[in-house]
Amino acid sequence: MAKIALRDQIRTARRRLSVADLGARGRDLAEVVTAHPDVRRAATVAAYVSVGPEPGTGLLLESLAALGKRVIVPVVLPDLDLDWGTWRGPTSLVPARFGLFEPVDRLGLEAIATADVVLVPGHAVSWSGDRLGQGGGCYDRALGRVPVGTPVVCLLYDGEVGLELPVDAHDRPVTAAATPTRWVDLR
Repeated sequence: MAKIALRDQIRTARRRLSVADLGARGRDLAEVVTAHPDVRRAATVAAYVSVGPEPGTGLLLESLAALGKRVIVPVVLPDLDLDWGTWRGPTSLVPARFGLFEPVDRLGLEAIATADVVLVPGHAVSWSGDRLGQGGGCYDRALGRVPVGTPVVCLLYDGEVGLELPVDAHDRPVTAAATPTRWVDLR
């Protein structure tokens, strides 16, 4: 119940952001992420296509591609596990369940293991790297396939970093958080 309440609180705060705020924060987030040395060195970046008031990834995905990165994004399977496909611009995506947009190609469940950096959505993270996700467990399953040592970065807004979070046994931690103003190493 604590996770549900906290998700609702964060979703409400995000819905209060104006379209202009969302755009500016998305631009700033792209700058913070693409400036980080781990991302600069990466050949492949696993990311996601943001929806609604989530921290915007549209410009980030374009920036990663412009830097010559191979970008893979998730496809939500019926069992809520994640397959992956190649992001080749907004026209390479199709509408999918849950109001999401997904690539048409499929690389398989293990494709996330090929990423040099993994960017994940979330609602909040603690200072120890605990992540509050959407509640379906999609990323917790997928992160189990990420090799040890690969940076896993949760994209958030500033007030969503460093919160005390309830944790379940299946929850997978992240190693960093990126916001429109900073990159925070965790754990």
